Amino acid sequence: MDVVRIGAPRRAPRSSESESTSTGLESYLDRILIGDCVAELAKLPAASVDLVFADPPYNLQLKNDLKRPDDSKVDAVDDDWDKFSSFSAYDDFTRAWLLACRRVMKPAATLWVIGSYHNIFRVGATLQDLGFWILNDVIWRKTNPMPNFRGRRFTNAHETLIWAAREETGRYTFNYEALKAGNEDVQARSDWTLALCTGEERLKDGNGKKVHPTQKPEALLARAILAASKPGDVVLDPFHGAGTTGAVAKRLGRRFIGIERDAAYAAAAEARIAGITPFAEATLAPFMTAREAPRVAFAALIERGLIKTGATLTDAKGRVRALVRADGMIALKGKNGAPLVGSIHKIGAAAQGLEACNGWAYWHIEDKKGRKSIDDLRAIMRGEMTAAGV
Repeated sequence: MDVVRIGAPRRAPRSSESESTSTGLESYLDRILIGDCVAELAKLPAASVDLVFADPPYNLQLKNDLKRPDDSKVDAVDDDWDKFSSFSAYDDFTRAWLLACRRVMKPAATLWVIGSYHNIFRVGATLQDLGFWILNDVIWRKTNPMPNFRGRRFTNAHETLIWAAREETGRYTFNYEALKAGNEDVQARSDWTLALCTGEERLKDGNGKKVHPTQKPEALLARAILAASKPGDVVLDPFHGAGTTGAVAKRLGRRFIGIERDAAYAAAAEARIAGITPFAEATLAPFMTAREAPRVAFAALIERGLIKTGATLTDAKGRVRALVRADGMIALKGKNGAPLVGSIHKIGAAAQGLEACNGWAYWHIEDKKGRKSIDDLRAIMRGEMTAAGV
């Protein structure tokens, strides 16, 4: 399986507008489709979405009212949409919506699905049966979980997300370097500690009652979307609910498609999303490492006029000095007086008595403002090339 670990193309940020228009997807973008998810998914073009985030019914199997020790009723999930006649019926439902999602996913797309111990293991088995390739299971550890009121079990303080590729051989996006950089240069882990959705983020009706019982926090969706998609990508949520996926996707410069069978939920989500202002484009530009950046030869700096033929390169302390030649090589006076001629890397290694050297980091050039790394000049050219779409 190939991994697009950076998730940042050279011509960034990427736009899916022309592609979505050609596939007939444009009329569905940034909309909430009201209806059964399998039926609505059948209307979408095949292989048209980049990322799926699914928060399906958990099949909690609540038989009676859930009460606190003081006998007050807990506002638990007892809606009809979470009720199934049997495990077999739930498995049939899971298989149907996963197959429908798989059809509309691009070969490089991935899928997030979240659940609790009631359903996530059954969903995981069905994912594998259908040919999805599980990449990670992520534990969402809740900082403020609902307590176990009866005191007969451990407090259920986490939910599980499964992240899966459409197929084992698929090439998928994983913004590894960006996630690592944002995590104090430490690899991002598969345990996420985040609070439940509370406060102003929680949607409520005119009576102060929760609009949706299982509204997910925006921070959770942001982490999933930033990890596995790029600006302009299409994010699909087949169980859109209170609209967290659409709201976060819009804020992060992604397109979205939501599907929701409850018209009241859809209306609340539409109003919520309408009030979202996307982040500035500069804050969303894909992270680009040196490996993915356009290649720049040292000779190109001479051709561009950023370094003059006949200029002197030095080490960081100005003790080693080399002459810049017109052909892009540099010359260093050897121990016997004869010049050593070669690339910035080869001559940098010779100057230090090493087998190898990163000449971009070793060599500097002086101007009226002081000594500057030639890598800074390379960055100028890379910026110009990226802007020109090279």
